[in-house]
Amino acid sequence: MADGPWVGSWRPHRPRGPIAALYTSPGPKYGIPSSVGFHQHDPCRERAPAFSFGLRLEARPQERSPGPGYLLPPGTTARGRAGTPACSIGGRTRDPMPFSTPGPGRYSPERAGRVAFPTAPACSLHSRTRHGAAPQSPGPAAYLLPPVLGTHLVSKASAPSYSVLGRSSIGTFYQDLCKTPGPCQYRMVDTDVYKHRAPRFSMLARNVAPGDTSTKPGPGAYSPQQRRPQGVTFGIRHSEYLAPLIVDVPD
Repeated sequence: MADGPWVGSWRPHRPRGPIAALYTSPGPKYGIPSSVGFHQHDPCRERAPAFSFGLRLEARPQERSPGPGYLLPPGTTARGRAGTPACSIGGRTRDPMPFSTPGPGRYSPERAGRVAFPTAPACSLHSRTRHGAAPQSPGPAAYLLPPVLGTHLVSKASAPSYSVLGRSSIGTFYQDLCKTPGPCQYRMVDTDVYKHRAPRFSMLARNVAPGDTSTKPGPGAYSPQQRRPQGVTFGIRHSEYLAPLIVDVPD
């Protein structure tokens, strides 16, 4: 607290914070630029050079050159092949064709015409085109004035127009009620649309067990009574001359 005398109802005391009226300069409102660093450095002071650290580079790729393993021709130095200069003799090239300059007899000045001499204007006549006739302009009767009746007028304001519809036969006393659809004309909505659908199952055809489907003979297909025993011969055929004399003996 201040111990000074009272000035009316106010006693001078030390302010709690800085007051701009107590300073002739702008005071602590403006900050002095820093003299450290590179950016926003104090322009009144000398700035030292600044250096930045770069990123670490990747490892140097491996050399893929042949190295000292390849063999050089003998007599090869760092500046090329050692020895005297050698020259090769090639074939003679063909002489270029000379340019054929035209002589005085190749020119025809009399054909120059109006390109080289002053001439009168010349006009060419062209054939008549497909539409050679002069175009015929429309007459007064070809134009039509816009109508003055109706709603679609061009140059005048149209009055409001109303349309009269025909009498409807629906809901009148003479309506033919026989033409109304009956109950059978309406399609019945399936109950599965608005209710829970019951489970459905499908029935497949009967599977046939695999087996032999070939036609087999029955008991009636056999005829034991028609079977006859064959004859039996005894002996050995000794000669081809005795074969006709051998007769089968029936049982």
